[in-house]
Amino acid sequence: MTRKNQFWKGMLFGALAGGAVTLLDKETREAMKEHVKRVSGVVSEVVRHPGEMAEKVKGTATKLKTTFEQVGEDISFIVEKVDELRELTPKVTDAMKETKESLSPDDELLEELLEEKEYR
Repeated sequence: MTRKNQFWKGMLFGALAGGAVTLLDKETREAMKEHVKRVSGVVSEVVRHPGEMAEKVKGTATKLKTTFEQVGEDISFIVEKVDELRELTPKVTDAMKETKESLSPDDELLEELLEEKEYR
């Protein structure tokens, strides 16, 4: 158990040391300074007006719920149409086969129609 604690302590100290070393770079320090300002501004705004933040979160949650419901309905509609197509496709295929068979070149009616067309 002691080794495990030492491992995590080492990880923490290593991360802190790595973070400190990166702050030697002036651009990194400036970027971190701006980031901390932005985050502290957001945090102070939330602390001053917690009700507004709660309303925003509720509004976002409602929008997400509505969106998920709509997506669910759309998926159900698509699945229904795909099922209809699956049922319809064999019927169309059978109808096409029947039509092809009924219009085969052996059919006297087709031959007569073709002959009439040639004479025109």
